Amino acid sequence: MRKRFYIVISLLLLILSACGKGEADQTAAGADADDLQKVSLMLDWYPNAVHSFLFAAKEKGFFKEQGLDVDIQMPADTNDPLRLVAADKVDMAISYQPEVLVARGEDIPVQSIAALVRHPLNQLMIAKDSPIQSPKDLAGKTVGYPTIPLDEAIIHTMVKTDGGDAEKVKMVDVGWDLIPAMATKKTDAIMGGFINHEKLLLEKEGHPIRTLNPADYGVPDYYELVLVASEKSLKANKDVYQKFLTAVTKGQQFVSEHPEEGLAILMEHEDQTSPLEKDTETKSLEILLPLMDANDKPFGYQDPGTWEKVAQWLRTTKMINEKVKPADAFINF
Repeated sequence: MRKRFYIVISLLLLILSACGKGEADQTAAGADADDLQKVSLMLDWYPNAVHSFLFAAKEKGFFKEQGLDVDIQMPADTNDPLRLVAADKVDMAISYQPEVLVARGEDIPVQSIAALVRHPLNQLMIAKDSPIQSPKDLAGKTVGYPTIPLDEAIIHTMVKTDGGDAEKVKMVDVGWDLIPAMATKKTDAIMGGFINHEKLLLEKEGHPIRTLNPADYGVPDYYELVLVASEKSLKANKDVYQKFLTAVTKGQQFVSEHPEEGLAILMEHEDQTSPLEKDTETKSLEILLPLMDANDKPFGYQDPGTWEKVAQWLRTTKMINEKVKPADAFINF
């Protein structure tokens, strides 16, 4: 009888000990979560293949390893990311290299901290059977675009460099209806569409497309997407940004080595108002990965020479003035 009593007591003590340990572990986990530095990031658009490295970094715990709790947000408007990061409403945002320089020309204190896509995705698109063979052939033709001054500057430079008359090109505002404009032949070409998105969707709908890269016709080989922060926040929290870049570098490496799993993670975070098609995003990632590779430099590295060339081009197109110093527009960690 006494033996049974001691057995029962021993079991109760083990159970109480296990319960106590479980509660302690939960408390510790809660404390760890509370200790994480909250960081907000606004995307340039709805989640798609180019953002795979961010969601991989979050899903795989790379942010948590750096003590960060990252809130990834989608913009309500395409103008929001730069505006909100400049106002310190979000800690970081994805934007475009030329737009950073233009913003600084308007005394908006933002800096790029990483080059994400290192070459233009925005390319001139024409039908595969179009008689347009090079930019000079756009004279007398219509080019649909979403009323972005940068797109106008790109077309002007491409046509002029190719020996054509840019004044004879008719620019047509089609808003963001770039795909319908091309599919219905409302325009002869479009500018503002990305080779990893609009081109893929047009071809999926049965409209074969040829593209002309602006970098082949006088436009600098600019960084399509960059990560930006405000100067004020960078000075106050430089270590946080360093930790963030460490985490996303691991995220990009993971996606590069495991593209299928990286895309699977992305698909779990698709926005319900902008659902993703797996085959399109798979092709998109295949296009993107080489364009995001910095070769022998760390992921996100920014070449001072690239910033200088882009600034010089923007000066010639009158989009910025001489007071904008390209060396102040970016920072390498």
